[in-house]
Amino acid sequence: MLPVIALVGRPNVGKSTLFNRLTRSRDALVADQPGLTRDRQYGVGKLGNRAYLVVDTGGIADEADGIDALMLQQVQQAIDEADHVFFLLDARDGFGAGDEVIAGQLRRTGKPITAVVNKSEGLERDLAVAEFHALGLGEPHPIAAVHGQGVATLINGVLETFPEPDADEDNLEGGIKIAFVGRPNVGKSTMVNRMLGEERVITFDRPGTTRDSVFIPFKRDDKAYTLIDTAGVRRRSRIDDVIEKFSIIKTLQAIERSNVVLLVLDAQQEISEQDATLAGHILDSGRALVVVVNKWDGLESDQRDRIKDELDRKLPFLNFAEHRFVSALHGSGIGNLFKSVEKAYANATRKLATPELTRILEAAVEEHQPPLVHGRRIKLRYAHQGGQNPPIIVIHGNQTESVPETYVRYLINRFRKVLRLSGTPIRLSFKSSSNPYEGRKNKLTDRQIRKRQRLKKHVKQQKKK
Repeated sequence: MLPVIALVGRPNVGKSTLFNRLTRSRDALVADQPGLTRDRQYGVGKLGNRAYLVVDTGGIADEADGIDALMLQQVQQAIDEADHVFFLLDARDGFGAGDEVIAGQLRRTGKPITAVVNKSEGLERDLAVAEFHALGLGEPHPIAAVHGQGVATLINGVLETFPEPDADEDNLEGGIKIAFVGRPNVGKSTMVNRMLGEERVITFDRPGTTRDSVFIPFKRDDKAYTLIDTAGVRRRSRIDDVIEKFSIIKTLQAIERSNVVLLVLDAQQEISEQDATLAGHILDSGRALVVVVNKWDGLESDQRDRIKDELDRKLPFLNFAEHRFVSALHGSGIGNLFKSVEKAYANATRKLATPELTRILEAAVEEHQPPLVHGRRIKLRYAHQGGQNPPIIVIHGNQTESVPETYVRYLINRFRKVLRLSGTPIRLSFKSSSNPYEGRKNKLTDRQIRKRQRLKKHVKQQKKK
């Protein structure tokens, strides 16, 4: 599983800035469930030599001002979930009594801790960290999160302490890995059991390495699959705490390990903000997706129309995914999920020919040209595939860094329609072609200047004669 790193510290020490630097995004998942406050943010780390998860927490106020019990509770849960803790400190404010209290609490957890001294730009390293040695947390690491100074060295040093992922692990699990994602009580575990119960040939439970995720390899019609249930199929009857049933960490790890995600929604409840947030993270991850609306049986036609309208209105960014309406309890529609999974995975891993991609690009540009930038038209010349799962299409041209987002969406929709790439996001990567004449103009101008200087000198000499 991906290592988990929690960011802890007093208010305004730069935790969110470091979080954004590590994830390279401000659109990380925000948990809004009982026991999980809005101040806790989760994201996938994208700065460093390998993938990991980052948990940002709210600031802990000094004891003199009173420490909010709920804030302490959420920070404690983040620490419990973490494999490593970054304790952020402020080089400008210096060492304070609140820092000493927090350090004492962290030491008692037994977790690996790194003292991170932020806002150290312009300060000598030894001077920036000198007073923080008193915390007794080992050698402090100075960084400047807002500028990115020292951040890559910090994260790579910590990531080296984790064991390398087992390259054979995915092969042992085998087949298409399908993650079940959704809020508590939407029927994920019932759906897993129903899918396993149909024409099951081989199945066995293998607990995930951390936090009760369960990986279940099995075969159906001679095809291999691995179902990932984040709630834990075998232990669901023993889990009473809603927070335990809905762990953001489990969800993020399951998505990262999967090939196809089933976003499970409850037809008897409205689509919530949390559903939309989970959907947004799946989209950001690039995983193939099937939207599954459970508990469909017994609904009146007007209720079914309401759900379909909500899907279009609240999750419009998932219009590439197939919608399946099922009843896990009664088994209706479950068999069709395998067809959708196979289709989504096939499209996500399809090989795309360069001539075909270039023809689609040329037709799209001819029908609707890119805009002008500083009086010059953006040129898009050819396209080729740059990756799979999700499909990445690389487009070469001039001024590609100025392609507006609206035109990017236009191209994505065109590629999706022509290639029939349903069930998977599509990524576009733009590259500006190098100008072979770049630099020659200046050199030519220099020669012209030297020539003119020689001519002027010659004219002066002639006048003197």
